[in-house]
Amino acid sequence: MTKKHTVAQNIAIHGIADRGKGVGRTADGLAVFVEGAVPGDVVDVFIQKKKGGFAEGKVERIVKPSPDRAEPFCEHFSVCGGCKWQNLDYQAQLRHKQQVVEDALLRIGKIQVGEMLPILGAPETVFYRNKLEFGFSNKRWLLPGEMDAAASVETSPANLNALGFHKAGFFDKIIDIEHCWLQAEPSNALRNTCRQIAFEQNLAFYDLRTHKGFLRNLMVRLATTGETMLLVSFARNDAAAIRRYLDAILEKFPDLTTLVYTVNTKLNDSMFDLEMIPYFGKGYVVEQLGGLKFKIGPKSFFQTNSLQGKRLYDVAADFAGLTGEENVYDLYTGTGSIALYLARQCRQVVGIEEVPEAIADAEENMRLNGITNAVFYAGDVKQVLTAEFAERHGRPDVVITDPPRAGMHEKAVRFLLELAAPRIVYVSCNPATQARDLQWLSEKYATLKAQPVDMFPHTHHIENVALLELK
Repeated sequence: MTKKHTVAQNIAIHGIADRGKGVGRTADGLAVFVEGAVPGDVVDVFIQKKKGGFAEGKVERIVKPSPDRAEPFCEHFSVCGGCKWQNLDYQAQLRHKQQVVEDALLRIGKIQVGEMLPILGAPETVFYRNKLEFGFSNKRWLLPGEMDAAASVETSPANLNALGFHKAGFFDKIIDIEHCWLQAEPSNALRNTCRQIAFEQNLAFYDLRTHKGFLRNLMVRLATTGETMLLVSFARNDAAAIRRYLDAILEKFPDLTTLVYTVNTKLNDSMFDLEMIPYFGKGYVVEQLGGLKFKIGPKSFFQTNSLQGKRLYDVAADFAGLTGEENVYDLYTGTGSIALYLARQCRQVVGIEEVPEAIADAEENMRLNGITNAVFYAGDVKQVLTAEFAERHGRPDVVITDPPRAGMHEKAVRFLLELAAPRIVYVSCNPATQARDLQWLSEKYATLKAQPVDMFPHTHHIENVALLELK
């Protein structure tokens, strides 16, 4: 193998690793993680780097395609990277996601699981997201066919303006997205119209290196109730230009439920510390989930797949086995969506969440639904969950925990072992860290069931719900 251009030939891809890369081995046993390969492929791999006992690369040539290979349906598939498994049949995606969960829990984590349930696939595999964020940039990602003409393109800066998604690994490059399959209409029409109005008004697209320009970000939120929110982020507070731009959008889309804007003069795109200014409408949309209404503002946390979100909550409710008499703790409650979903089936639910804005949303949604048996606390779970807290609110009969990808802090796990609730329902977006936490909890708990749920078709992401019972 040469360092300049190493190609490993006839690599049989037998599985999928983290981040959705195919996994195979060279003739001498070296593990290779391959971008663009799917299980069942035999490929020649261009090796990009080697370190330790493995190598990483991309498909140089497909020698023999997998029977599970599918034709990607999105024109941006080869460059976007957002839906990396479009080249894999959906039923095969579900098989591999099931395997990922089983490997994490059973093989790597050595967890004894009473019943490993089959994955719940998504009924809608396109247009399933209720929220998407797009960026404006004056540095459009040039497609391979455009590279040769790059010199002439450079002479016309307008040709480099783009509105879409960041190119993976290039913070200042934006792929100009014409049609995205992740979110239903009017999402594509809104984005394309916002781009066109920017051209017509000769507005400057943001430069992510120099931090100059005017138009910075868009966010579109759709609700199953039919309500639509558009958020526009501007890089400077030019009131006249903002008004002209937003008025032009409203003229094209008079049926928008609400149009909100913010001015972001910071170096980062985070909007949680910015003021959200309703320009038109009520400043939020209302989503409905299982008979509950949720008021969702520009900063609200909410499941990005509403249909599968309900199925996930139904699994959690089923595992919780509530009779109406239970005291429930909901850890990492977010906007309280699971807590409020369960409140009608228990005596009391207590939610804890680190982000104060999320707790404000939870309390607002509690009032919106007339729920009176829920209480929410803002703070880090490992610090809020103390003996005094349990004394004040009563020991829980059921604990629901839905931590971030990093899983639960060991201190929080240790306190759960002391608390010894009869039942724990663990909702996870990362089976690897869930397996680690279940291993810690196995000191006192048995894992009775595990239910994978596919929230994000065509990606490697997978949710898993585990039911634990005190031994």
